[in-house]
Amino acid sequence: MKLRVRFQQLPILFDADKLAQEVAAIPESAWRPHPQGYPGNDALPLITTNGDPDSDARAGAMGPTPHLLACPYLMEVLEALGATWGRSRLMRLSGEAEVTPHVDTDYYWRDHMRVHVPIVTQPTVRFCCGDEQVNMAAGECWIFDTWSLHSVHNDASRSRIHLVADTVGGDGLLSLIEQGRSTGDDRPEWSPRLSPPRLGQSGGGPVPILAYESRNTPVTMTPWELRDHLGFLMNEVAPGQPLIGPVGQALNRLRVNWHALWAQHGDAAAARPAYATLLERTWSTLQTAGVDSLVLKNRMPLAKCLRALIFEPALADSGSAMDSDAREAPRETSGGPNRAAAPPPAPAIVSSLSRDPEFDRPVFIVSSPRSGSTLLFETLSNAPGLATIGGEAHGLMESIPQLSPAVRGWESNRLTAADAELSTVALLRERFRAAIRYRDGAPPTPGPVRMLEKTPKNALRVPFLAAAFPEARFIYLYRHPRPTLASMLEAWSSGGFRTYPQLPGWTGLAWSLLLIPGWRELAGAPLERIVAQQWSATTRILLDDLAALPKDRWLALRYESFIASPQTAISRLCEGLDLAWDRQLGASLPLARHTLTRPSADKWRAHAEVIETVFPLVERENDRALALLGESDRSLGLGTQPNGSPTRTLSSSTILAPDPT
Repeated sequence: MKLRVRFQQLPILFDADKLAQEVAAIPESAWRPHPQGYPGNDALPLITTNGDPDSDARAGAMGPTPHLLACPYLMEVLEALGATWGRSRLMRLSGEAEVTPHVDTDYYWRDHMRVHVPIVTQPTVRFCCGDEQVNMAAGECWIFDTWSLHSVHNDASRSRIHLVADTVGGDGLLSLIEQGRSTGDDRPEWSPRLSPPRLGQSGGGPVPILAYESRNTPVTMTPWELRDHLGFLMNEVAPGQPLIGPVGQALNRLRVNWHALWAQHGDAAAARPAYATLLERTWSTLQTAGVDSLVLKNRMPLAKCLRALIFEPALADSGSAMDSDAREAPRETSGGPNRAAAPPPAPAIVSSLSRDPEFDRPVFIVSSPRSGSTLLFETLSNAPGLATIGGEAHGLMESIPQLSPAVRGWESNRLTAADAELSTVALLRERFRAAIRYRDGAPPTPGPVRMLEKTPKNALRVPFLAAAFPEARFIYLYRHPRPTLASMLEAWSSGGFRTYPQLPGWTGLAWSLLLIPGWRELAGAPLERIVAQQWSATTRILLDDLAALPKDRWLALRYESFIASPQTAISRLCEGLDLAWDRQLGASLPLARHTLTRPSADKWRAHAEVIETVFPLVERENDRALALLGESDRSLGLGTQPNGSPTRTLSSSTILAPDPT
């Protein structure tokens, strides 16, 4: 966003040491290379599309990643700034590295400002913008003119880490900007106020509630937005360029004709070919008029900025001749043609007596932690006609305040039908609908879509999901507890599965995996007991919830059978769910994304001694699960072997168990 000054410091100060402690608790594996590939630059996603930590997209419904949800003071910082947040990250610049000079000209940056809060820094870090430079001290808060040439230089050997948050603004942030000061403003009475941590270790005080973007790109740009961008760019043209006359005439004709089309058709899909033709015709005229020779006051080419602000985003998926990586030609998929459409209106809860107009029998994989659900999800997501968000929906769900454990007293991840309030369900369904894609990346077309979802915490949410999605189908994935407990022990110890690192009232290793009811009673317990209670509580709740559902709404699958015969298991699973399957799987499957070490039937033996001491805690629920599957522990060869591994493979007739009878 273009500002009237190069730099503006806001009158607010944060506890950089506390922020640095939270950042240090995030595993190093969460950091990703900078999307532009700047050497020595990497980023850690905090707010992304649907809270997906693997996403770097700037368009789409935004939500917090698990990394942000695990950092209460970072959330307090964003809340104190009083804005609606878009893509936001931690940005790390290694010693003696730089962000090379550039100007942010994309559509995204026309109305987004970038807020910087230095967390780890030193006096040698120089932030340059236009003809000015500053050193942003730890804990300070700054915005700057992204429309001017800017760069960052770290001359020291120590890395620099900033909170970098993008926003279109908000009333609170506007008030801070009005009270801010630019470089050279040495008013002696000006001083930023400290905004210290509020929650602390005890978890007292109100939980931060943040506002996130849900609409940030046009399907068909309105004539009023187009007029605003044109006026802005024409005012930015450097003076003394003779070809500005014919270029201006062509752009004015675009403005008038675009408004005429809008007055006749609005954003109707049927009018998109006419809008696309107008864009293509105007661009051809502009090139003939010499637009490529014109430059702006910030030394950027006018043609590049016209494409970025108008010709590329004005018509989503228009199929025009504009050559852009941001748009693709329409294509046919298993889910239908990829026609761009506005997100559907927020639905009401669908009556169980009628068909769901948006979600046709969505499929939810549920299991105890570390039971192989990621491998099943990644395999089944290749079924034609199934759409997914591409990963787990932690941020997508928990960024809705009513679904966050933080605003529910940190009791657990448990949700029941009583939590399926109309507004909550409407927002959840809208977010899923906006985020899902078919296996080739195409979005769903209007009308019912079959969705596949796998988030481990959903094992505690079956009644809620069954109410929010009245046609939902559930796959219960069972894996014997001995190797499962071993994997849970490794997950906790690795630090890579920390869901709530700052869980109020919890000490020791940061809380990992799903949050079960009664977790407070486990404070100070040995890790093997914690994971055994996690497995037992999750399995007990899950079996109770499945038993309460109609028999045609769930199926069960043994993990051991799945990996022993993937093609047979998936084929029969798809048959039971009325899904097609068009791929031939090999005898073994690729490693799932959350695999810690390569699987082995004997790998769990490294933890055999401690697992046997807590096995009585899981035995009752394991017997229930096996009874549900129609198998006894002895017939599986489990529990009678010293290592707890199966001695035989189930036949295809026992892979699926549709109900507990």
